[in-house]
Amino acid sequence: MPSLFDITKPFFHALDPETAHKVSIAAMKAGFAPKYEAVDDPKLKTTLWGRTFNNPIGLAAGFDKNAEVIAPMLNIGFGFVEVGTVTPKPQDGNPRPRVFRDVKSEAVINRMGFPNGGLEVFKTNLVKFLDKRPHPSGIIGINIGMNKTQKEPAKDYCRLIRALGPYADYFTINISSPNTPGLRNLQDPENLQELIEKVLEERKKSCGKEDPPPLLVKFAPDLDDNEQHAIANTVLKTDINGIIVTNTTLDRPDFLPKKFKSEQGGLSGKPLTQKSTDVIRNFYKHTGGKVPIIGIGGVSSGQDAYDKICAGASLVQLYSALVFHGPELVTQICRDLVTCLDHDGHKHLNEAIGSKA
Repeated sequence: MPSLFDITKPFFHALDPETAHKVSIAAMKAGFAPKYEAVDDPKLKTTLWGRTFNNPIGLAAGFDKNAEVIAPMLNIGFGFVEVGTVTPKPQDGNPRPRVFRDVKSEAVINRMGFPNGGLEVFKTNLVKFLDKRPHPSGIIGINIGMNKTQKEPAKDYCRLIRALGPYADYFTINISSPNTPGLRNLQDPENLQELIEKVLEERKKSCGKEDPPPLLVKFAPDLDDNEQHAIANTVLKTDINGIIVTNTTLDRPDFLPKKFKSEQGGLSGKPLTQKSTDVIRNFYKHTGGKVPIIGIGGVSSGQDAYDKICAGASLVQLYSALVFHGPELVTQICRDLVTCLDHDGHKHLNEAIGSKA
């Protein structure tokens, strides 16, 4: 029997990708959202940074930029949801069209440029979710970014930490989107260390010393090995709690259709699968497994998620695959992940982390 996604997929894929996304968000806010019984298996339950994740599969940032549909996304089986990217001031992002999909390769290109309603809209939506009882259980991460016009990036990141600290299970500093001019320059080790130190100091002042929200940094896949090694050394010098690897890529594999791959922006989806897994493995080695990694990039199956865990990821995120496979994918990945663990004789997810790094 076809699922609701199978029935509605032709309609959504006939729309411009960004319009389709907005229709999806509106439908979920109106209560038209599926619910799936989350996979409840002790093998998948894991504790990281003192927080318990019912399963290691999370929604990546970018889907719910304004924290509008946290409950519906948790209700399809995610163990955690990362909302944002939020910037202090509202901004429109880059001109449309700015999102493109290729169904055959299960790929997406976007050059969004952090469009969002800004801090106040985001905070209102987040508090509304947290205040509503009961609400679905799950870890909530907040992905923070800088406004395009900001000349001193640390000011924007610190302002967001200050305002949203009481509500975050963890924060992600997004310095790896290719769609904000100059943003990726913050990955330079010297710039990175300075930024991390300023944000950590703000976290200490705003959130206190007792169990402050963990601070993660999200990196690009387009770093060469020397750059990855230098960044890993910088991370190890700081008190950063974890890293997210990887954001979208500027690569354009030859097999992509000519018109599609000519679009500017970051490529995500299936073409990124192996590249992101390789970068995860490199960072795991360069950090000696001392810094927890959230792996992301082209995850569309339990095997994809398992490969990233074996490469060194403690948790895994996805987004683009939902466009092509629908919300049922989340629980399917969790079930298949259990099968992968059983096949390799692992009694718990933790045993697989970095096992093939």
